[in-house]
Amino acid sequence: MQLQQGRVDLHIHTTASDGLLNPAEVVQLALDRGLAAIALTDHDTIAGFAEARAAAEGTGLEVVPGVEISSDWPVGDFHILGLYVDPRDGPLNESLAAMRAARLHRARKMLEKLAALGMPLDWEEVASFANGSSAVGRLHVARAMVRRGYVPAIPEAFQHYIGRDGPAYVPRLRMTPVEVIGLIRRAGGIAVLAHPAASGLVEHIPTLASLGLQGIEVFYPSHSLEDVKVLLRLARQYRLLVTGGSDFHGFGVGEGAPLGSLDVPLRLLRELQQAAEGCRRVEEAALFFTAV
Repeated sequence: MQLQQGRVDLHIHTTASDGLLNPAEVVQLALDRGLAAIALTDHDTIAGFAEARAAAEGTGLEVVPGVEISSDWPVGDFHILGLYVDPRDGPLNESLAAMRAARLHRARKMLEKLAALGMPLDWEEVASFANGSSAVGRLHVARAMVRRGYVPAIPEAFQHYIGRDGPAYVPRLRMTPVEVIGLIRRAGGIAVLAHPAASGLVEHIPTLASLGLQGIEVFYPSHSLEDVKVLLRLARQYRLLVTGGSDFHGFGVGEGAPLGSLDVPLRLLRELQQAAEGCRRVEEAALFFTAV
């Protein structure tokens, strides 16, 4: 298959977290759509990377190890992508395991609140949407609510019940953006603020840049042309790398967009790759001089 050089998708979810397709299926879909590279950015886990890399072997498709980690600040909810993280990094994997354990506890507490509201759900029913993944999240709860007929669609579940101001909302394990950025950078990755315009976080980009943020997701399904212009200007001003992706979760999920549907150029990935390699060389040099 002739891959289209220049098209990449750097924000994709699989069954390793709350996506509907497993990593191998995502790879096949990316090949069918002629992508040159993809990044798996499942919530709080890198578990899907090995399967995706194996599925892509010999195809010419580049698979980037990534993760999406949520963080909280008083001003709002931040989602930060870690691209080119080392899947073998011990501290990163330990932190992600703790987050996944907290996700399970949080989901069970949400079911208790929903039951008190007259909308009981079986844990097995919710867990079935996770396909064996330990990264159970609100999207799995929302899917179960839709199946039971409690809400007509996933957005209504978030809007009326399990969103931040909803009666069944339960706070998650909290990490600050600074902690998440540090975790990603120490794992050799590039820390990127996900969908800043869609999340209303544009005004906080200068502060985050001063705290170690390395990139921003400029190209995103719900970002307008004006959003893109503003974000590109901020990227230049604060010397931030530019990324983009569909936030694909699966067909008919109601979150994100079709895989590969955004025109994200391959050169952006190469800039990310070079930056990651540069950061790793600096870290290796620092370790060497510390040792001697």
